[in-house]
Amino acid sequence: MKKIKADSCEFCGGKIEHNNILARFRFKSDTIYVQDVPAWVCNHCGEQYFDAPVYKKLETIATHRDRIKRTIDFPLAKFRMAVSH
Repeated sequence: MKKIKADSCEFCGGKIEHNNILARFRFKSDTIYVQDVPAWVCNHCGEQYFDAPVYKKLETIATHRDRIKRTIDFPLAKFRMAVSH
């Protein structure tokens, strides 16, 4: 079994660095986005890690998602719509 260093990604072994991010957080059947979340992010694959207190706060935000006042829109395509060239 490969031993993972605290500063490396458990998936790809890339270096993880601390940054504030726009986090996608899945909670129960919903997904919310939270700005300026302190996280550890792999500089190779982009995997995100949260310290326990940050994760707990994200859970609290998601639990009270009815208080979120701003929503964002983004394009949504169906996979079958891909056209071969």
